[in-house]
This record gives sequence, structure tokens and C-alpha cells, in this order.
Amino acid sequence: MKRVEVRLSITAVAPLLDLIKSVVDDLRVNLAVPLALSDSDAELATVWKEDLLESQRDDCDRLFSLFDQEFFTEGVVAFDRDNAEPVLRACAALRLRFRQTHLAKVPDETLEALEASTSMSDLDETIQKAFACFLFLDELQKIILKYLDPMAEDDDE
Repeated sequence: MKRVEVRLSITAVAPLLDLIKSVVDDLRVNLAVPLALSDSDAELATVWKEDLLESQRDDCDRLFSLFDQEFFTEGVVAFDRDNAEPVLRACAALRLRFRQTHLAKVPDETLEALEASTSMSDLDETIQKAFACFLFLDELQKIILKYLDPMAEDDDE
């Protein structure tokens, strides 16, 4: 099975994990994207929402399982075909929630300009940290898509 190991700076990533964890806690009870169903079948909506929340919680758990003892001793996280898709979904859900909450007051144009540059010094410190989380999650997604695209044919089978 194809496995990709990525070495991360513990001193850079560890402080972000607390903020990411707080957003994960929010995603344990709230969907990243609100469920839009008519009120005609409240029971279906409730069951569907619970299933989506359970899946979202599982995805976030898979993401956090990357930051285990190996990460805190060696700075390494490993991706494979088994965790690629859940981690992609967790990163997407977290980025959506960061955008809706911590980065809600930052205009899209500013976010796009920040993504293109490395200067965040003009931003408030809490916004800087949230944006760093947003970018970190984006980079994890890019790594997975580059090396383990879940939609690509499996080369080693």
C-alpha cells in the first residue's frame, strides 16, 4: 500500500492543534455546512443529520490520529489510501468552519491575497493563528491530492 510520510515542524504545528481541536469540538455537534431539507420529513432530516455528524466526527478523529506519539517525537505524519479520503473531508470541514467563524470578518480578497503572500503581520494575532490553521489544513489537502489522490487508479494493485 502506498504510504506518504511528511515531516512537519513540531514547534510550528503543535500550537495550531489546540485551535484546530476547538473547531473539531464544534464540528462534533454542528455540521460544517448546514443541512438544507424541507420540513416535510423531520424524522428523515434528523436521521440524515446524525449520520452526517457521525461521519464528520469520524473524519476529524482520523485527522487527529495523525498527530500521535510519532508526530510529537519525530514530527512525522503518515498518509495512506485508508486515511486519505477521511483526512481530506476533515480538512475541508475544518476550513469551512474556520472561514465561517474565526475568519468571517476577513474579506475573500484579503484571504486570497494572504494565500499568495507570506505577510500576515497586518492581521490581529488571533486572526493570524486562525489563518495559519486554514493554510496548514490546505497544505495537508494538497499533499494528499498530489501523492494519494483517492480518485486516482491505485498503481500498486
